[in-house]
Amino acid sequence: MNAYATTRWYHFIAYFFGGAFLANAIPHLVNGISGSPFQSPFASPPGQGLSSSTVNVLWGLFNLILAYLLVARVGRFDLRQSKHVVALGLGALLMALLLARAFGRFHGGNL
Repeated sequence: MNAYATTRWYHFIAYFFGGAFLANAIPHLVNGISGSPFQSPFASPPGQGLSSSTVNVLWGLFNLILAYLLVARVGRFDLRQSKHVVALGLGALLMALLLARAFGRFHGGNL
């Protein structure tokens, strides 16, 4: 059976948010694993202050788990289905742009 034939509209929403959580996992995991403090929702003030590398690894892993649940456990995500990949990619792109803007304020990336 074709995976697209059984895809419901809400599967695309799940894939979109799965892409967003996947993109959000990356900076937290990279900074946490490298031992660098980084912004997180648990800092003071939230999203602006720095959290420890351990907090960022845990936050990144939580985002990765959410991405997995939304992509691999909702519907039948298929990398060969362009519409599935586009939904995931748009979520990742939007989140990446929002994160670049937000984190760029603190790290000199908004030139």
